[in-house]
Amino acid sequence: MDQRLLKQASETRPGAQRRWPSLLRPWRHVASAAGYVMPPAVALTLLAIAWQLWVTIANTPTYIVPAPSEILDRLFSDLGFFAREGAVTLYEALAGFSIGAAIAIGGAVAMAHSKFLEKSLFPLAILVKVTPLVAIAPLLVIWIGFGAWPKVLIAAILTFFPVLVNALYGFRAVNTGAMDFVRSLRASPLEIFWLLRVPSSLPYMFAAFRIAIPLSVIGAVVAEWFSGEKGLGSVIIVAHNNLDMPTLFSAIATLAFIGIGLTILTSVIEKKLLFWHESTLAQ
Repeated sequence: MDQRLLKQASETRPGAQRRWPSLLRPWRHVASAAGYVMPPAVALTLLAIAWQLWVTIANTPTYIVPAPSEILDRLFSDLGFFAREGAVTLYEALAGFSIGAAIAIGGAVAMAHSKFLEKSLFPLAILVKVTPLVAIAPLLVIWIGFGAWPKVLIAAILTFFPVLVNALYGFRAVNTGAMDFVRSLRASPLEIFWLLRVPSSLPYMFAAFRIAIPLSVIGAVVAEWFSGEKGLGSVIIVAHNNLDMPTLFSAIATLAFIGIGLTILTSVIEKKLLFWHESTLAQ
């Protein structure tokens, strides 16, 4: 009798072990998403509570600093409007980020293989970096005209330099032992690039993306101040001129949501692609 019960338990246990992981797998994704969302949500909630108490106790006028309750009321009363304007800014920021990152990575590849190109092109990259943004935006409007392209280009300019520097450093941060081993196998420069330089550069490039993506949103917003008929930057300027602080802060809250969302998305992609790297294993 005892042997029969042990046999039945041994037969059913593997099946149960196979079923439980399949049942728990969706909850793992939920827990992973909550791990990204909960910390900023808790921090923003505590900030909003402190803000609300300060405005209430100090009796601050709305045209100076509105209470979070007034901002949320304005935001959710016209959520479609802020979603449309936020989508315009998001498109401009992502387009600028894509263009700026692509040019930066291409330049980093060229400079990583040629000291002459690095000495020739890097000073030009620094020149682009130190040029004031408020001086470029009106010129682009004059040269290109109104529309999305001036905002996209400003976002690309802000994205370019951090991605270039990190990508260049990453392409050169190759383990010397691995490099000597691959060269001993008579690997071609293209094989060395894909097998060694690209994997070594990915952690550095994702670190740059964390910086560059919020900068691209800032660039799109600033460009919209000068040439925007649509977008959150235009909403901010109009609300500021009208002393409509709830609308202004609602636009800022929408920008914060976009920035946080893009940063979380970058972290998720980084963790999926760099599961082998110590930077993601430590998280």
